[in-house]
Amino acid sequence: MPKKKKKQKLQNKSNLVTKINPKSPISEQYRIIRTNIQFSVVDKDLKTLACTSSMPEEGKSTTISNLAVTLAQQGQKILLVDADLRKPTIHQIMKVKNRHGLTTLLTKKALPDEAIKQAPDVDNLYILTSGFIPPNPSELLGSKMMEELISTFSEQFDLILFDTPPVLAVTDAQILSNRCDGVVLVIKSNQTEKKDLVKAKDLLDRSQCNVLGIILNAVDQKDANYYNYYRAENE
Repeated sequence: MPKKKKKQKLQNKSNLVTKINPKSPISEQYRIIRTNIQFSVVDKDLKTLACTSSMPEEGKSTTISNLAVTLAQQGQKILLVDADLRKPTIHQIMKVKNRHGLTTLLTKKALPDEAIKQAPDVDNLYILTSGFIPPNPSELLGSKMMEELISTFSEQFDLILFDTPPVLAVTDAQILSNRCDGVVLVIKSNQTEKKDLVKAKDLLDRSQCNVLGIILNAVDQKDANYYNYYRAENE
């Protein structure tokens, strides 16, 4: 009985609507986000994109996972990386094992072929889970080895998506976002405080991160138009 409850909990955590129901209105909104992001960088190719939030529980991991699926459905070769080395969830959302991952690559305890997995039932999408939780996440993400991995993967994939920790919790998101071509900030309707959003945006700007836009998550259909789901930062 306990095993059954645990399995049910993991199933509820998935929330991959773009995979389960690609014709739904919510899936269409992810495709709109995909298009807006693709057109937000006009002066160079977008090869690396980080996703973060101001605080925990705002939906960043679910958002970046669904965005990864829509990009892969378009035919691009996508690598989704769980760079939240403190509270990783991508392996649960994507339903893959987390034996080898980013930390095992950074510490040279595994090879890329051992750590990178094909996403179940999604062509063109590959997953690099977090691996073991290290005692020094910020140092690993800011390491020379991390820079080399990003460079190597950028040649092998059309786009790399990074799920990072919340900006106001730790410095990890700032460190990694600074190395990416762009970053999107996820906020949750009726939960994210304006002061937290402003502070998070300010910290990313100070770290010279290229903030492409803000994704408003968990909007009530009765209170808002779905097509306001994505708001570019310059609007």
